[in-house]
Amino acid sequence: MVEILKKRLVVAMTGASGAYAARLLLEKSPWPTILIASRWAREVCVRECGDFESFKRGAGQVCDVEDLTAAPASGSVPTAGMVVLPCSINTLAQIANGMADNLITRAAHCHLKERRPLILGLREAPLTAIDLDNAARAARAGAIIMPLSPPFFMFKGKTASQISLHDLMTAFVDRVLALLGHGPGATWEDVR
Repeated sequence: MVEILKKRLVVAMTGASGAYAARLLLEKSPWPTILIASRWAREVCVRECGDFESFKRGAGQVCDVEDLTAAPASGSVPTAGMVVLPCSINTLAQIANGMADNLITRAAHCHLKERRPLILGLREAPLTAIDLDNAARAARAGAIIMPLSPPFFMFKGKTASQISLHDLMTAFVDRVLALLGHGPGATWEDVR
């Protein structure tokens, strides 16, 4: 367990809505984090969360998306895993088809080839047949497809007006962390 805590979690953001969930992931990660954000992710982040500079301060390290010499571009650098949150449909297509032309897609490729956890938090609806094919291809390669959909069952006994966006995204991020091996704060057993 001590060894895994030395590893870092790669958190990548692409140009889809959902920056709030990425911010929570950076805050809740038990591992030190490396943040990589595409140009459009930065743009969306400003619209959803305010300025990007304060967002970056929540990360242990920030890498430029164009820097293919950064540590996450090498499969020899151990990590606790990688989460692309939010993951745009364009980024899903690039990952599913083996394109690795920026640090996000290269790091994702490294996680697949090294058989490390790669979670893609899709933020698009509805999905086309092309999107579904790309998701299936990425999943066959080893990615975990996890649409930005909170576990609503965690709010048993509350009405919709009693549940905040923060509550929903916290429950989702807890599920992401559980997939990476960090136990969730609550499970189905706690609410059934």
